[in-house]
Amino acid sequence: MDGEPRRMLHVEEAMGTVFSLDVREVPEADRPRVRAALDGAAAWLHRVDELFSTWRADSQISRLHRGELDVSQCDADVRDVLRLAEEADRLSDGWFSVRYAGQLDPTGLVKGWAVERAAQMLASAGAGSVCVNGGGDIQTHGGPWRVGIADPLCAGELAAVVETRDELAVATSGPAERGCHILDPYTGAPPADPLASVTVVCRSLTDADAWATAACAMGAERARPWLQRLPGAAAFAVTSDGTTWQTSGFARYDAAMYV
Repeated sequence: MDGEPRRMLHVEEAMGTVFSLDVREVPEADRPRVRAALDGAAAWLHRVDELFSTWRADSQISRLHRGELDVSQCDADVRDVLRLAEEADRLSDGWFSVRYAGQLDPTGLVKGWAVERAAQMLASAGAGSVCVNGGGDIQTHGGPWRVGIADPLCAGELAAVVETRDELAVATSGPAERGCHILDPYTGAPPADPLASVTVVCRSLTDADAWATAACAMGAERARPWLQRLPGAAAFAVTSDGTTWQTSGFARYDAAMYV
């Protein structure tokens, strides 16, 4: 935690990545409650890893995949995530999938869902402005906040900057950091026209995470019209040759609009 009177920071390593929890505009009377919420949010992220990690043999997702558990025997949070995954599958016409090469893997939305819940915990505790960043996927409450979208083809550079002044989520998917890990669920191969990255902006990071994953799986040609039709969402993409495009709603979040 830092010493600023109205700001509190926490960094936590969990789920194979780093989470930063930044809360501002904390009234003095609410500081003990917000501090407890920060501790609770950090514990929550580790609990999510215990339930959903595909690398842990004892996680409920791993046990469910091996047939050692039935869905009805799983934690309520596991059932909730699987329900959300079904909704994302339906909305994307199957381009979002929790099964890859026979493996049950809901990580395409779990991190976003976990970050969104953590941000809600902090906002409910009394913080006037909240930003939780989990490996580049971000949920905010209040603001203003500025969120940089990394240029996937030029390390250390930004492709765009999003200005947030309310509850907002920003999720980016692509192969820049982890290589080609999002596959076409219909062929099991990388998309024929891959995007270098795609960023989705909407109110819910659960949705933004799932939709960015689905768009990457679709490839550039299918993703653009599908993202344009999504209600309440905007998108910014970088193609493999370095050109960019955005859906019609993205301009309202472009930081240049606030200069």
